[in-house]
Amino acid sequence: MPGASPAEAATMRAAVQHRYGPPSVLESREVGRPQPGRGDVLVQVGAASVHPGDYFVMTGEPYMVRLVFGLRRPRHGIPGMDLAGVVAAVGRDVTAFRPGDKVFGWSSAGALAEYACVSARKLASLPANLSVVDAAAVPTSAMTALQALRDIANVRRAQTVLVTGASGGVGSFAVQIAKAFGAEVTGVCSTRNVDLVRSLGADHVVDYTRTDFTRTGTRYDVILDNVEAQPLSDVRRALAPTGTLIPNSGRGGRWLGPLGRIARARVLSGFTRQQLKPFTSFGKREDLLTLADLLATGQIRPVIDRTYPLDEAADALRYVGAGHTRGKVVVTV
Repeated sequence: MPGASPAEAATMRAAVQHRYGPPSVLESREVGRPQPGRGDVLVQVGAASVHPGDYFVMTGEPYMVRLVFGLRRPRHGIPGMDLAGVVAAVGRDVTAFRPGDKVFGWSSAGALAEYACVSARKLASLPANLSVVDAAAVPTSAMTALQALRDIANVRRAQTVLVTGASGGVGSFAVQIAKAFGAEVTGVCSTRNVDLVRSLGADHVVDYTRTDFTRTGTRYDVILDNVEAQPLSDVRRALAPTGTLIPNSGRGGRWLGPLGRIARARVLSGFTRQQLKPFTSFGKREDLLTLADLLATGQIRPVIDRTYPLDEAADALRYVGAGHTRGKVVVTV
């Protein structure tokens, strides 16, 4: 910050919350700039994306999220996980990055700010063909899609894969990743998103306002259900006899969220040849590097629905919380 006083240089703008609640709990404020620890990178944030997980953390519902993020109030006052930007400083143990490098990745919190401290293990170099807005849209949603299809379902060439919520954050990446694996992909979405999903490479698109995919008679080797709008018994009707179903909406009851459905799916798996595999994705740097390669070669691309300035981060989360986003929502800094 040329010309800034020491006091000004030590602060930054951030979206801050001191209690759980609706988007109105977020305030744009000046706060102290973080300092990188030994293994950390201080990133000057260019953009940060928000997704349903950020909304759950902000509201503190389902209540189970408070076990991780703070029982009575958020442990970290600045929300946001996925980001992209420029390295401003590095901790003394960091050798992979240096100031001026362009990076993207994820953190446990703190992305909705001008600067964020991130472990070097959670960052990768920005692909040359990507803007910071596009790169910020990638980490959590794309890693979820990658881990679901590759690690849980073991998707292989010529398999048939159906993705519900195919125009959403995880779904838009899942369609592209399944195609990159050589699968025949069917995307399920609303009428307004049919052309978008087809442009992502889907071989077939089902408009759920006109057709119920569980009643067409077609059966799929893998179903990634990002919506979970239909009963499990109905969705299983569209699953091959030895196919894999991955429930992945993340939504559920106010207290335990999706845990009830996950428990039922796991119990049912013991009585059928069909594999019902709810899962939780975890950030892995090797997966971020895999995604960087897919992005660099054009095999996947982010879909950006809307962008908001940092001062309107509450509006960004409000929009995400309402559902029906087309791809990703990004906050620019």
